[in-house]
Amino acid sequence: MPVITFTHHKGGTGKTTSCLNSGGSLNTKGNRVLIIDCDPQANATTGLGHDLQEEQTNMYDVFMSGTEGFDPVKLKDIIVSTESGIDLCPSSLDLAGAEPYLYEREDRLFVLKEAIKPILRRYSYILIDTPPSMGQFVINGIVAADHIIVTLDNGMFARTGLDALQTIFSDIAEITGKPVSADVAVITRGRMLQEEMTPGKQISDGFRRIFGLKKDETSSRKQFDEILEFCEKSFPHVFTVPYDNKVHDAQREGLPLSQYAPDSKAAVVYEELAAVIKKWN
Repeated sequence: MPVITFTHHKGGTGKTTSCLNSGGSLNTKGNRVLIIDCDPQANATTGLGHDLQEEQTNMYDVFMSGTEGFDPVKLKDIIVSTESGIDLCPSSLDLAGAEPYLYEREDRLFVLKEAIKPILRRYSYILIDTPPSMGQFVINGIVAADHIIVTLDNGMFARTGLDALQTIFSDIAEITGKPVSADVAVITRGRMLQEEMTPGKQISDGFRRIFGLKKDETSSRKQFDEILEFCEKSFPHVFTVPYDNKVHDAQREGLPLSQYAPDSKAAVVYEELAAVIKKWN
C-alpha cells in the first residue's frame, strides 16, 4: 500500500493535476485510492468536486490534533467519498494556520506519517498533494512518502527549481537518516509550443507585426529539450504531459480525466504514469 507524494516548492508545476489524474487512472482500474490534500489552497479538494462545509473537519484538524486545546482528530474521521470514487482527506485555507504550531512540536516532521499508519491497509494507493512552499506540509508529505513524484513546467527556471528541491531532499535525509529521492519527473505543459496551442491562444502574425514580436519557437523547443534531457539523466522515469484544455474542463466538473475525457492527450500520459505507480504496489 504505497504512499506517493507529488511535490515541488514552486507553484504552477502541475502537482495537483498530476495527483488527481494519476489517482483517477488508478481508481478506474479498480484500485482503492485516497488523496490527501495538504495544500491550504485546497485545489485537490475542489478538483474532486468537494464543497467543504464550514463546520466540517479537515486536514487542519488532523495537523492540530495533539496541540493543547484541540480535540484529537484522525484521518479516518475526515475522509469523504467523491463522485469519482476516489476518497479524499479535504483541506481548507484554515490549514495555513496550523503551520506555526507545528514548529513547536518535536515530532513535527512525522505528524502526517503517523496519521497515515492506521488507515494504510484500507487503500491500494495513498496520494499526497503538497503546497508550493518549503514549509512543514511539504516536509511532512516527503517524510510520509514511499515514493516521490516531482512535477515541473518547461520554464527557464525549471532546472534551478530542481536543484533547490534536491537541497530539501538532502536536508530531510540528514534529519531522518534515510535517503530521499524522487522516482518520477512529470513535465507539465511540456509541448505547449506555438503550433500546438488552440487557435484562440495563438498570437496572430498581424499582431506580431504591429508590436514587433518575433516567433521564438526554436528557443522554446531548445529549452524544453534541455530540461527533458536533464530529467532523463536524473530520474528513473520521466513523463511529458502536453497542454490539453480537457484538464481544466475536468477539474471544473470535479472529475479526473480518466472519467471525463479518457481519450484526451493528457489522459493517455497519466495512464502511463499510473502504470508505473502500479508497479510499486
